[in-house]
Amino acid sequence: MATDLDKLKTRLQALRAKTIANGCTEEEALSAAAKVAELLDRYDLSISDLEIREEQCAKVAIETNRKQRQPISSCVPAIADFCDCKVWREKDESGKVLFVFFGLRPSIEMAHYVYDVIAAAMQRAWEQYSRSQRFIRHSHDEKGSFLFGMAVSIADKLTSMKAGRDAAILADTGRNLVVVRHAVVESEFEKLNLNLRQGRASGKKVEAGAFEAGQSAGQSLEIHPGIGKAR
Repeated sequence: MATDLDKLKTRLQALRAKTIANGCTEEEALSAAAKVAELLDRYDLSISDLEIREEQCAKVAIETNRKQRQPISSCVPAIADFCDCKVWREKDESGKVLFVFFGLRPSIEMAHYVYDVIAAAMQRAWEQYSRSQRFIRHSHDEKGSFLFGMAVSIADKLTSMKAGRDAAILADTGRNLVVVRHAVVESEFEKLNLNLRQGRASGKKVEAGAFEAGQSAGQSLEIHPGIGKAR
């Protein structure tokens, strides 16, 4: 099982490397994100519940290089849920924000990839929007509002996709992978004995037009993670 797990991790890392920044189109990057979810589900369906429970949990920290919370924060919990992970925010020694995903090793690889795809897609969408508006100078609030709107829209989409994906697996195989994965993660998470605090809303006002434009951009972002027939 360890060998198969290493092979899966290698494939997930290879797919994560296929990002928009490395030259692939947005459609190609999102297609790869869908493949990541399919690979993970097929892997877990190929082994027993006992074997899943024997897997190791790990964590991965994603750097934001920012000291303040960014708009993508609004969809990070949905990314974690989509990938059956836990997530929390920390700050590094310089005070910059880190997103820490914790879960089964293939799941955190998947979470890292989906985060990268969404971050790249959000940046590209903003660049396209700002060019279409012919801004000479755009305000920080306008950019933040656009990206926040897009993040909220993507979070809603991920939540809906996750429910559909889990229902399809259960109907097709009779196995509830979510319950099995979550049992392992919750048990290992408790051992960390972390003292996490509930985050608070920033209370920052948004520019309605830019926010709505961001929501529209998020709604046009397509990710299709279903595994189809998984026998």
